[in-house]
Parts: sequence; structure tokens; C-alpha cells
Amino acid sequence: MQDNQPHAKPFSAENTKSVICKIIFFYSVFYVVMKIIAIFKGSWVMPNLILCVPFLLFAGLGFKMTKTKNYSWLYVIAGALVISFVRYYEIDLMHYLHEKLA
Repeated sequence: MQDNQPHAKPFSAENTKSVICKIIFFYSVFYVVMKIIAIFKGSWVMPNLILCVPFLLFAGLGFKMTKTKNYSWLYVIAGALVISFVRYYEIDLMHYLHEKLA
């Protein structure tokens, strides 16, 4: 018996965009949760909260996109850039923010 329904190609641009958007969404939620745990364990409050702001935005947008199933390449590109930047400069940013806010 054959299906006459079209199947999504496993490596299509739409499927790839969907998967990457979901990865950025879940990473953003994970990052915020880990920063909150770090604060409760005694890490600096304000620098951690400030570093959470872009990830809160990505989590909110990702949640909306996941619910509507309307994914964006702009979200993918911006997410990849912000995640890469923050991960690379995280320690420097934490110390800079702590010095400026203290």
C-alpha cells in the first residue's frame, strides 16, 4: 500500500531550519536555567542576569516559532552569532560587567 502524501526530505532547507531553530531554542532555555542555578550557588547576580537577556529573547522567540511552526533563517543566523560570541567571551564579559556594576 502506497502513501500519496508528500514526505519532507530529511535534509531539506525547511527541515534543517526547523531543527536548528529548535536547537537554539532549547540551548537558550538551558543557558538561562544554568545561569539561575549559578546565581543560587553564589555566582555574581547582575552579570549573570545581564548575560541571560539575549537568551531570554531567543527562548521567547523560539517558543513562539515552535508553536506556530513558522521558522526563520534570521533567527538561526542571529542565534548562532550570539551563542558563539557569548560562549567565546563569557568569562571576559562576566568580569567586565562585575567591575562596571560594582
